[in-house]
Amino acid sequence: MAETYCPDCKRCTEVVFDHSAGDTVCYECGLVLEAHSIDETSEWRTFANESGDNDPVRVGGPSNPLLTDGGLSTVISKPNGAQGDFLSSSLGRWQNRGSNPDRTLIQAFRTIATMSDRLGLVATIKDRANEIYKKVEDLKSSKGRNQDAILAACLYIACRQEDKPRTVKEICSVANGATKKEIGRAKEYIVKQLEVEMGQSMEMGTIHAGDFLRRFCSHLGMTNQAVKAAQEAVQKSEELDIRRSPISVAAAVIYMITQLSDDKKLLRDISLATGVAEGTIRNSYRDLYPYASRLIPTSFAKEEDLRNLCSP
Repeated sequence: MAETYCPDCKRCTEVVFDHSAGDTVCYECGLVLEAHSIDETSEWRTFANESGDNDPVRVGGPSNPLLTDGGLSTVISKPNGAQGDFLSSSLGRWQNRGSNPDRTLIQAFRTIATMSDRLGLVATIKDRANEIYKKVEDLKSSKGRNQDAILAACLYIACRQEDKPRTVKEICSVANGATKKEIGRAKEYIVKQLEVEMGQSMEMGTIHAGDFLRRFCSHLGMTNQAVKAAQEAVQKSEELDIRRSPISVAAAVIYMITQLSDDKKLLRDISLATGVAEGTIRNSYRDLYPYASRLIPTSFAKEEDLRNLCSP
């Protein structure tokens, strides 16, 4: 109960909210101070079939502008065993027989959501991937292609555009069997199709080694001091003319930092955590080795440690 001024009692008094009628009533004299007020809070109700389940859910799902009906169409649920009546069962079968123009999109959005959850991606990336797939589907040119690769490529492009890039190998790990080569081809196909449709080049975002570094370090269980040193080294490496991919540079920096720390990591473990081949890490490390004194922070390694750093 709250307090407000009652003109009948001529003083501030407690009031009672009648949510069913939308009235605000004086607790002392019963005067209706406000009638038909609107409750703007979220409406939570329990729609569970079993009486023991008290999990409240919203009255409806969010709308989806990418679907024809906004994703708010009525779906007839299946009956619960022998307790379900024949009418609902028959209506459910007839509904399944009907043509749903958004059936393919709904299934694709579910697959993208599953991949996003497995990678721990935020909702904005998932929504961007859905938009990209919707554009590709509207072009009607992906028929006959590997749909798992198409969906994975949409998610890869969305990560790039949202400045949260993932490696193709990371996307491949959740792509329902699609290979790296298939995802790469699907990515090139989608970009080409959308660029023709838009009449301009498609922005993909620039990849930096720092975009992957913290995640790789977390997989390897590196200390905070080593992670900070690796981040500083990666930032300095961008000033150098190192003609290696950002992922390879990140892996080589991690290898260099771990060689200078007490908790050394095997090259094999770094390769598994980063998805970069051991030979590629060695070659990238060879390119970075001459600049070790410029890359490694003095607070992390002394000049004597740098001199004793293993040559490639």
